[in-house]
Amino acid sequence: MAFKQHSVLPGFNLALGYTLLYLSIIVLLPLSALVFKSSHLDLAGFWHAVAEPRVVASYKLTFVASALAASINLVAGLLIAWVLVRYPFPGKRFIDALVDLPFALPTAVAGIALATIYAPNGWIGQYFEPFGIKIAFTPIGVVIALTFITLPFVVRTVQPVLQELEKELEEAAASLGATRLQVFQRVILPTLLPALLTGFALAFARAIGEYGSVIFIAGNMPYVSEITPLMIISKLEQYDYLGATAIAVVMLGVSFLLLFVINGLQWWSAKRLGRRR
Repeated sequence: MAFKQHSVLPGFNLALGYTLLYLSIIVLLPLSALVFKSSHLDLAGFWHAVAEPRVVASYKLTFVASALAASINLVAGLLIAWVLVRYPFPGKRFIDALVDLPFALPTAVAGIALATIYAPNGWIGQYFEPFGIKIAFTPIGVVIALTFITLPFVVRTVQPVLQELEKELEEAAASLGATRLQVFQRVILPTLLPALLTGFALAFARAIGEYGSVIFIAGNMPYVSEITPLMIISKLEQYDYLGATAIAVVMLGVSFLLLFVINGLQWWSAKRLGRRR
């Protein structure tokens, strides 16, 4: 006689119904309203709104700066995760908690702090000013802000994989005459690659939607340091709701594409992990 499996939560039908209702109200309804609003534009009007030279310049800055920030954190995040996992040292828990600071810190506070530090008269910016190098209020400042915001995504994605990595494999490779570089390339990197790619995709996705920390350090100069989220806000302030929703739909499409990539990478990572076991 088969026994029915019991759960402390409500039955499947009730739980599924609540899940779909909640997601519909919180996620699907606002996104549907966004697409519906933009549908008031014909194809020519939509293209004109999303392909203005100033908007295109904001796309370039947003995507290039996001890719640079994610790439920087791909290397720095791997190094930080490696240190936190492999080495015991005083203050390790403090450093580990410090990694999550960008998660907890309000983005506006982060932007003001970064602008203060990297301004021409700031603690760091003053040393670059004599050489004619401006950091704050330039695209460089945008990259720095996005790098600060996205660091935890790479570290927290790679860290669990490093913790489960078997050191015996590295020792076996070393005993067979492999150099440190060969051990990293042949043993460590293939295992970490899915996690690294997932962390990069997560950091990139987070960066393209960042607003609060960037506007204070970017300078927000047209065609130079305007990010796409700022363009959406500018359109709304000008009561150009259709133009704002059109740009938002473009960013929504990019977000869905990144979500698909991230899910694909996570599936690939889980499949590789299953094969190794």
